[in-house]
Amino acid sequence: MDEPILNAIPHASEQETQLFRSHVGHISRHSGVYFAGTIFTGALGYLYKVYLARVLGAENLGLYTLGVTLIGLLGVFNTLGLPQAALRFVARYQAAGQFKELHALLWRGAALLLGANILLAAILLVFGKFIAVRFYHSPELVLYLPLFAGLMLFSVISMFFGRVLAGYRDLKLRTLIVNFIGSPLNIVLAVLLISAGMGLRGYLIAQIATSGVVCGLLVFAVWQFTPPAARLFSQKGSSPGREIWSFSSAMLGVGFLSFLMGQVDKVALGYYRGARETGIYSVAAVLVAYMPVVLTSINQIFAPTIADLHTRGEHAILARLFQSLTKWIVGLTLPLALVIIVFARPLMRIFGHEFEVGWPILIIGTVGQLVNCGVGSVGNILIMSGNERRLMKVQIAMAAFMTIGSLALVPLWGIYGAAIAAALTNIGMNVFNLLEVRKALGISPYNRSYLHLFLPTAATLALTLALRKGAFVFRHDWLAVGVALALAYCVFPAVFYFVAGLDADDQLIASALRSRMRTVFGRPGA
Repeated sequence: MDEPILNAIPHASEQETQLFRSHVGHISRHSGVYFAGTIFTGALGYLYKVYLARVLGAENLGLYTLGVTLIGLLGVFNTLGLPQAALRFVARYQAAGQFKELHALLWRGAALLLGANILLAAILLVFGKFIAVRFYHSPELVLYLPLFAGLMLFSVISMFFGRVLAGYRDLKLRTLIVNFIGSPLNIVLAVLLISAGMGLRGYLIAQIATSGVVCGLLVFAVWQFTPPAARLFSQKGSSPGREIWSFSSAMLGVGFLSFLMGQVDKVALGYYRGARETGIYSVAAVLVAYMPVVLTSINQIFAPTIADLHTRGEHAILARLFQSLTKWIVGLTLPLALVIIVFARPLMRIFGHEFEVGWPILIIGTVGQLVNCGVGSVGNILIMSGNERRLMKVQIAMAAFMTIGSLALVPLWGIYGAAIAAALTNIGMNVFNLLEVRKALGISPYNRSYLHLFLPTAATLALTLALRKGAFVFRHDWLAVGVALALAYCVFPAVFYFVAGLDADDQLIASALRSRMRTVFGRPGA
C-alpha cells in the first residue's frame, strides 16, 4: 500500500467523525481511570521506592532484582501466551456468542496456567540455587527462592484474569483492584513487616499476600462479567482451540524476546558487577519505566479497539485515532521527560547518596522512552491486527542487539553500559515497528500539526532549566523536583492551547477530556 490512509482523513465524513468521537470518548473514559490509577500508584510507589532504598539499601534491592530476573525467565514460559490471547479473544467470543470457546479459554486456560506454574516453581527451587551461587555469585539469593516461586505463581494468574477484564473492555474495575486496592495494601504490609525486622523477606511476603488478594478479587470480577453460559461448570470439558494456541505460541516467542530486551541488562550486571550495582541500576530503571505512563494507559483500552476496528475494516478511523492519540501521548509525556532529564541528579539523590551515581541512567533511559512514546501504539497495532509475525521479526533482531550490546558494554562501563544498550534497543525496536505498521497497514502517526509541539517544549525546557539553576532556594531535592513538575504541566498545556492551537481532532479529544474531568469532579452537566 503506497499511499497512507491518512491522506483521506481531512475529507472524513460526518459519520466517520461521529465514530471517531465515540471511540475517543470510550478511550478517554477507561484510559483516564487507568491513568489516574497509574499516577496514584506511581506517586505512592515513588515514595515507597525511596523508603525501600533507604531501608533495604542497594545490596538487598540488587538481590531482589536478580530474583526477578529468575522468575522473569520462567515467566517467558509460565504464561503459555494465554494472557495476550485473552486480551484478543475474550471480546470476540462474547460478541459472537461463542460461549463454549470462551469457557474453555477462561477456566481451562486458568487451570493449565496453574499446573504449568507449579511445575516451573519446582524447577526454580531445584536449579535456581545453581544460578544464584555460580552465575550471580550471590549465595544469599538462595534463601529467598521459595518466596520468589510463590510470587510467580500468584502473579501469572492475576495477570491472566486482569487481561480477561481488559478483554471485556472494562479497565475501571481492574484499575480499582490492582491500583487502588493492591498497591496501598502491598505498601502497608511491606512497611509493617520490614519495620518488624524482616527486611527483604518481609518485602517479598507482602508482595505474595497482596498478589493473593488481588488474584481473588480479579477472579470474582471476571465471574461477574462472564455470561452465565460461559461460567465455570456451565460447559462440558473442553480445551482452548487451535486459534488460541496458534496466537499464544506467537506470544510465547514475543515474550521470550521481550525478556531478553527487558532483563538481559540486569543479568549482565549481576554476572559482571554484582548485586550492589544491580540495585542502583534497578532504582533508576524503575523511574524511567514510569515515563511512558500515558502511552501505557491508552494502550490498555486502545488494544481491543484496534482489534475491533481492524476486524470491521474501519481502517480510516484506526489511522485517525493512531495519529491523534500519538500526538497527545507525546504532548503529555514531554513535560515529565524534561523534568527527569534536567533534574536527574537530584532525583537519584532522593533515594540516598549511594544511588546518586545512577543519574546518567535517567537521562539515557528517558531518551529511549521518548522515542517509545513518540511512535505511539505500534506494537499493539501489529499484534491486534494479526501482524504479530512482523513484531516478532523486529524483536528477534533487537533481542540479539540487546544481548550483544549488554555483554559488550556492561564489562566496560557497568551500569552506564547497560543503560546505553537498553536505550538503543528501545529506540531501534520502536522505529522498526513503526516502519512495519506503515508497510502492513499504510498508516503513520505524523503530520504537520506535530510542529505545534515545538513552542510548548521550548518554553517548558527554559522554565525547567531556570528552576534547576535556582533549585538551592527550595533547600530540599524533592521539593524542587515537585515544583518543577507541577509548573511544567502548567506551562506546556497553556502554551500549546493558547499559542500553538488545536486542530479539529485535538479539539474533540480535549472536549472528551474536559467532559471526563467534569464528571470526575461531580459536575456532569457543566
